[in-house]
Amino acid sequence: MFFTYLRRELRRRRKAALVVASGLALGIALVIVVNSVSSGMSQAQDKVLQSLYGLGTDMTVTKAAEPAASSSERPRFQFDAREDGSDEEQSTDRVMVQGFQTLSASTVTKVGSQSGVSDAVGGLSLQVIKVSGQFTRGQFQQDPSGGGQQGGPGGGGTGQPQGEVRGGGADFDVNNYSVYGTDVTKPALGPLTSSKITSGRTFKTTETNAKVVVADTSYAKEKKLKTGSTVTVKGTKFKVIGIATPDSGDAAANLYIPLKRAQTLADAKDKVTTIYVKATDSQRIDSVKSTIQKNISGTTVTTSADLADTVSGSLSTASSLATSVGKWLSIAVLVAAFLVAGLLTSSAVSRRVREFGTLKALGWKSGRVTRQVVGEAVVNGLLGGALGIALGLAGAYVVTAISPTLEAQLGGGTGGGPGGGGLGGGGPMRQTASSTLDVALTAPVSLTTVALAVGLAIAGGLIAGAFGGWRASRLRPADALRRVE
Repeated sequence: MFFTYLRRELRRRRKAALVVASGLALGIALVIVVNSVSSGMSQAQDKVLQSLYGLGTDMTVTKAAEPAASSSERPRFQFDAREDGSDEEQSTDRVMVQGFQTLSASTVTKVGSQSGVSDAVGGLSLQVIKVSGQFTRGQFQQDPSGGGQQGGPGGGGTGQPQGEVRGGGADFDVNNYSVYGTDVTKPALGPLTSSKITSGRTFKTTETNAKVVVADTSYAKEKKLKTGSTVTVKGTKFKVIGIATPDSGDAAANLYIPLKRAQTLADAKDKVTTIYVKATDSQRIDSVKSTIQKNISGTTVTTSADLADTVSGSLSTASSLATSVGKWLSIAVLVAAFLVAGLLTSSAVSRRVREFGTLKALGWKSGRVTRQVVGEAVVNGLLGGALGIALGLAGAYVVTAISPTLEAQLGGGTGGGPGGGGLGGGGPMRQTASSTLDVALTAPVSLTTVALAVGLAIAGGLIAGAFGGWRASRLRPADALRRVE
């Protein structure tokens, strides 16, 4: 009887049902679009942050570099004079620790043993300055007039040939590039994880002290390097085994070599500049950060959330709008839709006074009348939910199809993050004032969002039914008799 009456009443009042369902559908569609766009914003930000700290890394541990005590610590380049007077090219290079103060390799083990830490790996950031060129001797050219060459009594000359040195000089080139020592035994952590090997291969876990190198694609293109080429760093020849292309943003370094080799080049045995940390649970990142700072004094712990504050540009603005304005706009529209649905249902009950009064006169109790009204409202809500999901999916599809490009500006600083505490490994790309990255926005719709829409549809129906049910429960058979003409 309940479903039969329900079906008949919905057919009779299709227009009213469609009005209520449409109001709910608009509110639910807006919620789906806002949630999907916010999810797309989050994915875009994650993509930007991965370009800074690498995939799988939750935080880094570093120690701020101490200020130089004197100018004597600046790099100096000395060239010996050629005894044979030859003009051969000379070169020399300096390998220096970049960005941070070094930490003992034992600190990596200590960090890895902290509560909530899944894994920890060290890396060494280096800067190489190579100066190469040649000195060219000048040529003495005698004065063709020959003046002043006669000596002797009465002569005004000096007895020495007169002329000048012409030509000669020095022509030197300075090549400045970054090298990063990565722990090849743990390839899942570190800045190289934010790049994809597009030619050749990556390091083998057994190549802990091998003379091999992976080159960043931009640097390889500039220096015309390819797989199999040779790169010389401080007199040591390295074979290029792979070319790495960053997934987004800039590379952490121009060249990547095994950590032990990097320590040897920089005379920094058992030293690292950055410790990459992976937490056992993403929900424990803040507590792990506090634990490390408490137990390992003098270090700076930087999480991806800290770096997120340095991202600006249209991506940051749009993300703020989606999470703040969009959120409250969705809530306001939903509240308005629920209220309108409730008022429309209550109004519809008012127009059905004779009907409900007659049913009560025939023996229907208030509870049965209320259930009938609530049932109709819930069906309207489910219909609105279906329409809202369809509209929301269409809106999300349009956003994904258009894929508007947002600009993310990454704050600079020594070593990558704010104040040199970034997760990026300290390559030269991290030392620029800022880096701009274009990210295409998508609007993925998750099952959670769809489930939320269904829940809102049911909630909207129940709220509308509550309005109408309360109105219907207060009707009496006498109210129906008053309407009889």
